[in-house]
Amino acid sequence: MQKIDAKTLLQKYRANQCTEEELALLESWYVVDELEPIDLTLEDLQEAKADTWQQLPIHQKKVVRLNWSYQKIAAVAAVFAILFFGTYFFLNRNQPQSQTKNELAVAKIVPGGKKAILTLGNGTSIVLSNAKNGKLADQNDVHIFKTEDDALVYNGQQDANQGTNDINTLTIPSGGYYSLTLADGTKVWLNSESSLTYPTAFNGKERVVKLSGEGYFEVAHRNNQAFKVIANNQTVEVLGTHFNINAYANERATVTTLLQGSVKVSTSGGTSKMLAPGLETVVVKDNISIRPADEDNAIAWTENNFVFNKEELGSIMRKISRWYDIDIDCPPNMAKLSFSGSISRSRNIKQVLKIMELTNSVHFKFEERRIIIMP
Repeated sequence: MQKIDAKTLLQKYRANQCTEEELALLESWYVVDELEPIDLTLEDLQEAKADTWQQLPIHQKKVVRLNWSYQKIAAVAAVFAILFFGTYFFLNRNQPQSQTKNELAVAKIVPGGKKAILTLGNGTSIVLSNAKNGKLADQNDVHIFKTEDDALVYNGQQDANQGTNDINTLTIPSGGYYSLTLADGTKVWLNSESSLTYPTAFNGKERVVKLSGEGYFEVAHRNNQAFKVIANNQTVEVLGTHFNINAYANERATVTTLLQGSVKVSTSGGTSKMLAPGLETVVVKDNISIRPADEDNAIAWTENNFVFNKEELGSIMRKISRWYDIDIDCPPNMAKLSFSGSISRSRNIKQVLKIMELTNSVHFKFEERRIIIMP
């Protein structure tokens, strides 16, 4: 079957033009080996439901003569019953019922937002979500600001080989993300459960920062001052470029995806590889492999989206756990199931999970702030 745009398929469904194969595909669109990934939401399905309802024979006002035989009437009634109840079941089986105590608890699980804690060189901690916009601190002629769009900016870079500086750390809790501009103009976006440790000013021959978790970097170019990111057991060295590093401790590998420029990835054991745009390195212990990058997947989080491309359920649920600040119980035999699709991270968690449940290969049970995954 050729690639089909899911919205086109939905239109065919509304017009009653779908083949049996397309109907089955629409029902399990989230597994999109045949479908192009899109943001097909429950609102789309609601709209399809409304359109289908209006097209049912009960809404036709045309008067007809009822001179059919009893057998014909019974046959038509049977067909209509199958059509109506089949359509109603397909379009309503995932709609919310009366709220239970557990559902009320689930409603308290909200998507992540801009949350971060800034720790200054003197040990002072500033919760940025509580801080007012404007200047937060001064450190050795470097001024630290919180902007109106809720970002952190360092101004007042010293000369590269002069002065002293303090070490700051920006920590992102579970269910948060944040962005900052370093003193050299480098921009960094940090995902949930991540942290970046960096100097307030970059003096000397190198600009060195340490990353835990996931970060996307747009490095300001400096001919004579390389920029290095230390993450897990690897170091990424650049002069000026755009790249993403996924270095969570609970992931099997550290993945560096290059979008622009060039980088050198080295392990603590001395192995190194040069990376070109459109490729990514996968580091496991001291081994480095290179593969084509799925750029949309790698940086989707910076645009507040989930994008999965034949991604294993275990990996998907770790992302969901970090973003919604919840616990996940995923049996090993189900963690290898793969899914594809995309949806905004601003959706509530039940919308995200219900779309995957349409495949009938996985179901989710909520227990307060814990999700149990079942066949």
